[in-house]
Amino acid sequence: MKKLLYIASILLISFGCKIEKTKDAKEIKITKKVNDFAIIIHGGAGTILKKNMSDDKETAYVAKLEEAIKTGHTILKNGGTSQEAVMKTIQVMENSPLFNAGKGAVFTHEETNELDASFMDGKTLNAGAVAGVTNVKSPIELAIKVMTDSDHVMLSGKGASIFAKEKGLEIVDPSYFYTENRYKSLQRIKNRAKKLIDHDDKKAAFYDADIKNSKFGTVGCVALDKYGNIAAGTSTGGMTNKRWGRIGDAPIIGSGTYANNLTCGVSSTGWGEYFIRSQVAYDISAQMEYQQKTLKEATTDVIQNKLTKLGGTGGVVALDKNGNMSFEFNTAGMYRSSMNDKGELVVKIYKE
Repeated sequence: MKKLLYIASILLISFGCKIEKTKDAKEIKITKKVNDFAIIIHGGAGTILKKNMSDDKETAYVAKLEEAIKTGHTILKNGGTSQEAVMKTIQVMENSPLFNAGKGAVFTHEETNELDASFMDGKTLNAGAVAGVTNVKSPIELAIKVMTDSDHVMLSGKGASIFAKEKGLEIVDPSYFYTENRYKSLQRIKNRAKKLIDHDDKKAAFYDADIKNSKFGTVGCVALDKYGNIAAGTSTGGMTNKRWGRIGDAPIIGSGTYANNLTCGVSSTGWGEYFIRSQVAYDISAQMEYQQKTLKEATTDVIQNKLTKLGGTGGVVALDKNGNMSFEFNTAGMYRSSMNDKGELVVKIYKE
């Protein structure tokens, strides 16, 4: 037994491997780390087709995805934490009108912007989330503040805004979130819904074909830092034309966001009702923990099998404890990017 441990220790030193003890102490499983640190992001999934994308718009998306991923990568490279990397990366996308988060948030039926976000720390399993926020510039920062500076996991509406003010976060006038293209999108959907279903509010809000097939612009990030800690975060403006204080999966731990150092970190994007019912983010982690599946096996099963059979559309970005990364989606495209410790950059939009 001592000889085995000695050999394993030499391998660990020589090749940067991790020793994992199984239930049987005589067995030693050695897992080689793929990356010392890594980061992966998404900017939404849906019907994103090359034929519908102008060259200028495609260039703008690629540039913003690169800016966001490089922001987090620089933090990790310089020894920063996964928490800081996730927050700063998501804030780049929250500040851009290209994505359905922060500045580019979609409109509710009442022509307001209601923002949701969540964050989870894989080392402690601590988490924070906010829902229905209307005047906080960075919802992801507020979600993290809920985790670090309160006894709670989720705050909503006015209470979340009061908490943000008390903690010194930047408060903006709700008009800050107004963008003309998002407003026009709402009007088109409302007009179409009125013509098709003049009296069925539920169907107009949630089952209009345009909503189902449009791009889901939620943003998210998962990072693994040099200390072996995983963090995940998600931020969104929700669903266009949503009513009655509807809340999707983005602020729900286990649905839109999950992180556990034993397995992986996940951020989701898609039709939230299905991600909530499927507990998509946690299910991926659970399959890895209890069924010993690889990250790729787990993400494929949850998105391509379980979610698809239920009728849900969307995808996830995920990163495991060894630095393996996965983009998995069942839609025509997903804005996505990744970088590893070698500085290798991947930026993609369409399904290949």
